[in-house]
Amino acid sequence: MNVRDLHDLHDDGEPPSADILAGEYVLGVLDAAQRIDVERRLASDPGFARLVTQWENRLAPLLESFGSEAVPAHLWPRIRTSLGWPAATTASPRVWQRTGFWQGMTALAAALAAALALVAVFSRRDLEPTAPAPTPVAVTPTAPTTPAEPEQATKPVTPLLHDDGTPGWLASVDKAQGKVLMVPVPAAADAAGRAPELWLIPAGGAPRSLGLVSIDRAHTVAVPDTLRDALVNGSVLAITLEPSTGAPQGVPTGPIIAKGDIANL
Repeated sequence: MNVRDLHDLHDDGEPPSADILAGEYVLGVLDAAQRIDVERRLASDPGFARLVTQWENRLAPLLESFGSEAVPAHLWPRIRTSLGWPAATTASPRVWQRTGFWQGMTALAAALAAALALVAVFSRRDLEPTAPAPTPVAVTPTAPTTPAEPEQATKPVTPLLHDDGTPGWLASVDKAQGKVLMVPVPAAADAAGRAPELWLIPAGGAPRSLGLVSIDRAHTVAVPDTLRDALVNGSVLAITLEPSTGAPQGVPTGPIIAKGDIANL
């Protein structure tokens, strides 16, 4: 599989679902006109407002791995101006408008923008109308059952970091389905024509190739059944630079350019 084959895996031309639009709003990737439309919807659509709050809470933990430092008072107004946003009002700020949210944002901004592609695979659902309350009926008591995990529950995100600590890819592992969603932080192609290849490295084991990955498009990597048991804590996902046709004999030959421990599953 050649990397260029990955370029046509997305962009179906359909308008974004409510959940995707909420994620785009929280990530700050909408233009000024789109943000105004979304903010009007926030004021009139409680269901959509809940989706926005859920995305704020879902993405906030990604900031915990970055250090903090004092942010100059002029930074937020300058960012708003550069993005074409209106001046801040006296209304209570949302999560992304608070000073603490911007601590560490320089290293994280690109990764958060890339993480939006996770919505399209794991959170592609629209708002459902609230069902009317059922008429109470007499029932025979039964033993309580453990509720099943939601079918499209958000999967943990594993950042694959460069040596300098900046993210190169975000990986979301679905062991049950044998899939890894790879979301790259867009970067320039290798000057020597090499392609990034993904490796699964079990604890104490040898690297096993999962194939070439893209540098500018999110896509899903299928994990062979024989390797699913290695999709656990303690294993590592790594990216090396290999020939455009992949590593010869399935053995890494190039340098490791990004890696990360698999997150809690």
